[in-house]
This record gives sequence, structure tokens and C-alpha cells, in this order.
Amino acid sequence: MVASEPSDSLSYRDAGVDIAAAEAALDASKAAIRRSHGPRVLADVGSFGGLYSAKGLGDDPVLVASADGVGTKIRVASAVQRFDTIGRCLIQHCINDVLVQGAEPLFFLDYIGVGKLDPTMVATAIKGVADACTDHNMALLGGETAEMPGVYPDDEFDLVGTLIGVVEREHVIDGSRVRAGDKLIGMPSIGLHTNGYSLARRIVEDRMNLAYTDPFPGDEEGRSVADVLLQAHQCYLEALRPLLKDPALHAMAHITGGGVPGNLPRVLHGYGAKVSRAAVPEQNVFAQLCAAGDVERDESWQAFNMGVGMILVVAPEATERVESILAESDYPGFLMGEIGDMDSGFHYLD
Repeated sequence: MVASEPSDSLSYRDAGVDIAAAEAALDASKAAIRRSHGPRVLADVGSFGGLYSAKGLGDDPVLVASADGVGTKIRVASAVQRFDTIGRCLIQHCINDVLVQGAEPLFFLDYIGVGKLDPTMVATAIKGVADACTDHNMALLGGETAEMPGVYPDDEFDLVGTLIGVVEREHVIDGSRVRAGDKLIGMPSIGLHTNGYSLARRIVEDRMNLAYTDPFPGDEEGRSVADVLLQAHQCYLEALRPLLKDPALHAMAHITGGGVPGNLPRVLHGYGAKVSRAAVPEQNVFAQLCAAGDVERDESWQAFNMGVGMILVVAPEATERVESILAESDYPGFLMGEIGDMDSGFHYLD
């Protein structure tokens, strides 16, 4: 009998890709994903393509699509190994993006890229995505988990996705009704949402010299830095649904990267804006970060949302009515300025 030679054979796992781990993560997520499915979903989890019935979506339906990610908020999640909120952040951010054009969400496709796949981490993140989809009556229709050693370091990952929503053409909110004299009504954010984390992390780590498990300064609830920074991006769909077909709602701006000056002008079609920063209720997280980082006021309003997550542009005669509707929701509005003349530019009032 001839002795066998030592094998030089390499496997996919030797190269850093563990297919079994990916399958385990999907198996752990299937129940949560299926809970997001309704009668319009025509294929089960694991199909090559998701099937969604468009029958009866409207007389003249317009599909609205948005793709986004969680950004460097995932670095905070990785630091404390807490992955339950970032999936919800992704969904609720994308819902707000299509909401500004009047759309209701239909379904979502997610992508997780990792250097080394941790089934528990991936399953927890996907479950957060699926649970948020279920809460907002949309389907997690499909997705992709990619283990790519050499592209992502072992302790790094990315979470992004694409949302598809629908709105009747006659109810599209596109800013075309915006006029000088319209009022700006803000809706409160809950912390940083999903923007400004590169600056926030640097301030926390380099200026405040805090670990993410340390108490966050000035927090009345005694929460840790991670608790404060990992709060989920808030969704305004349910609060705004009563207004989506109201002709007095002329435009909406979701306040994300670039802050108020980077997002509000996008929906104004050349009209100016006069914004009162003092009208926005102050939040401790921004006060602490800006003071510790010595962030100039104008810079802070571009880096962070500074307490306003959504801005409505409303006909002046409807201001009180809109405010009363928002007062019945979890996100009562506050008057924070008005629309200026065409080509008058963006200005702060204070």
C-alpha cells in the first residue's frame, strides 16, 4: 500500500469565505424575514429574485426608489458588538427618503458586506431590517450577504439597501407648489440618526476621551455613549400619513448628510429659505459634542441634524392646521422659518 502524499488542496474556507456561516446566518433570519411578507410577496426566502405583485397599486402609480447605507454608525455598533438597531436605522432612513415625495414603502432589498462572516452579527442585523419592515408594513423581499476577505478587514462590515415605494402620480410631492411666504415646520430628530458619525466618533474618542461604555455627559437617563449614539433613525411615515394627500403640503426635506443647509434647498426649486436655529429644541447630544469638539455653529448645522429630522414646507394659511395634526403624533412640529423669494438663497435668522 502506497502512503498518501500530504495534500496542498485549498478550500473556499481556507481563502476566508465560509459558506456554511452564511447559510447559518440566513437560517437564523428566515422567520423574521417571512414575518415581513404579505400576500403580494410571491416567492419564499432564498429565491434568486424576489417576486412582488403590483396588481391594484393604483390608477396611475409611480414607483419611487432610494438606496442608502448606515455609514460609519456601524463602527460604534462594532465597538460594542450591538447590532440590533442598525438594521432599523437603515429601513427608517430609506422610508423617510421616499416619504418626502409622498410615497408609501412597498419592499426592501438589503446588502451586508463583511471581511469575516459572524453568523450571529449578520442574523441580528438582518432581523433588525426585517422587524422594521414588518412594523412599517413593507416586505424584506431579498438581499445579499457577501463575505469578501481582502476587501473588508475581518472586523469591518457594511450595511446598505434599496427601498421601493409607490405614490399616485397626482399625489407626488415634488416641490413644484413651493412659493415665497410658505412656512417651514420642523419635526424633531432623536439624536444623530445616521449622519455625522465620523465627526461624532472623533470627538468622543479624541476630545472627550470616552469609551463607548462610559456614561454620556449630561444625559438625564444615565445612558452610555453607545446607548445615545445607537438610537435608531426615526421614521416619520405614520405621523405624516394624514398629510400626504393634502395640497397645503408643498414639499418635505429629510435632514440627513449636509444638515439643514444641505438638504432643504434640494426641494425648493430655486426659492430661498430663512431658517431660525433657535426654534429647534436643543438636544444634549449635540450640545455636548459641539462643545467638546469646539465645532463652529455653521459647521455643526452642516455636520449634524441638530435636532430636526424632517422639514415640511406648508402653505401659510394651513400652518396651524398642520401643527395640530402633528401634535397628535409622536413628533409634534415647530415653526422654524419661511420660504424667501426666488434666488434669494439660504439664510439663518439667528
